[in-house]
Amino acid sequence: MTDPIPALLDALRAALGPAGLLTDPADTAGYVEDWRRLYRGRTPAVVRPADAAQVAETIRLCAAAGVPVVPQGGNTSMVGGATPDAGGGQLVLSLARLNRVRAVDPRDLTMTVEAGVTLKAAQEAAAAAGCLLGLSIGSEGSAQIGGVLATNAGGNNTVRYGNARDLVLGLEVVLADGQVWNGLRRLRKDNTGYALRQLFVGSEGTLGVITAAVLKLVRAPKETAVALCAVASAEAALDLFGRFQAHDPGAVMAFEYMSGTGLGFVLKHIPGASLPLAAPADHYVLVELATPRPDAGLRAGLETVLESALEDGLVLDAAIAESEAQRAALWRLREEHSEAQKREGASVKNDVSVPVSAVPGFIAAATEACAALMPGIRAVPFGHLGDGNIHFNLEQPEGADPAWFLAQDHAIMDTVNAVVRRFDGSFSAEHGVGRLKPYMMPEWRGGAELDAMRRIKAALDPAGILNPGKVLP
Repeated sequence: MTDPIPALLDALRAALGPAGLLTDPADTAGYVEDWRRLYRGRTPAVVRPADAAQVAETIRLCAAAGVPVVPQGGNTSMVGGATPDAGGGQLVLSLARLNRVRAVDPRDLTMTVEAGVTLKAAQEAAAAAGCLLGLSIGSEGSAQIGGVLATNAGGNNTVRYGNARDLVLGLEVVLADGQVWNGLRRLRKDNTGYALRQLFVGSEGTLGVITAAVLKLVRAPKETAVALCAVASAEAALDLFGRFQAHDPGAVMAFEYMSGTGLGFVLKHIPGASLPLAAPADHYVLVELATPRPDAGLRAGLETVLESALEDGLVLDAAIAESEAQRAALWRLREEHSEAQKREGASVKNDVSVPVSAVPGFIAAATEACAALMPGIRAVPFGHLGDGNIHFNLEQPEGADPAWFLAQDHAIMDTVNAVVRRFDGSFSAEHGVGRLKPYMMPEWRGGAELDAMRRIKAALDPAGILNPGKVLP
């Protein structure tokens, strides 16, 4: 049987020009390994189209040749969702050159951006127009809009603005046969059949390739207030969240939980990180309030809630940011958790969600279950307490062999997920399924739900050329 790839690469080179194709292994190396270094694949080429028309031509040529395509944005997936397999027969489709902000409309409160625009660049374009794009994640300097939407990223501000899908008004998508669906509508109401955009958001590139999007904006905050709090327990953290909601629910921008273990890793491994409190604690909360109203008295409200919580023993100590530099320093303690864990040793990551009210119980039960499974294992729960999404990561026991520890990943994840199931949660809150977790799908999403997913995949990508091996088992 004739290898279709040489002829395909010739056709792609002719269609896209010399800047549109990378074939030297030295040039493609950064595209075939995921951020966590769990997966390393091979590819004959990285295709780099410059616009939606070139993406469409790429997909048409690949479909005709029967060669699978792995769409890739900033390659920040935590579950191997943008990595080719080891067979060497899948092309990587990089959207990095689709990097234009097409429009920002502060009256409509929308922006139209291409898939290769980083989330940080989109945030800056919105800010320049006096607006805010209400999505913030730790990898926003690298993560690109196409990947952010394809994975339905969540992040720090979900408690206020929702996940990525809640910010999408319209999409431009290249389908598996090379057709371009232009759904770049700025409408807030549009009841004309199925909401196709929601099929592609969260589909991890298995149903179509997102090339551009219309995103919702809000007015930029005119006042913010941020505090790091040492709290008595995870239950105290939840009670504190309830107090902020009761005081002014519209002001809560983020409410993040951190364990003493996780913050200890940050202080140990991240240069310049420091704890602005009198003493370390076992539990912390980072709270941010924000409002577009000038002179809204956020600082006074923050102090009122914290003073009451201090009197009642929920809060042990607190530091309030007095400047933008101090605000950034407090947020750095939260954002550097993943990097600090990486430097501490091998870790198994669990991106799970439970009802908000169940977070303290889940943390306690999962910590106990993992300790019973592997003595010496170190639980590092942290994340978005305000929306019930906790990153329940497990660090290797001190002195353990990292390779041995990582070989236990399925047993560790299954132990955590057994607890998640007890609390009516989900094994994937915001990172997706990717290559890491499809084996979980039949147990968690089997029957009619998984069957419907397979039917949708078969209808939109009957040849199975888009991101094979991801999401569906």
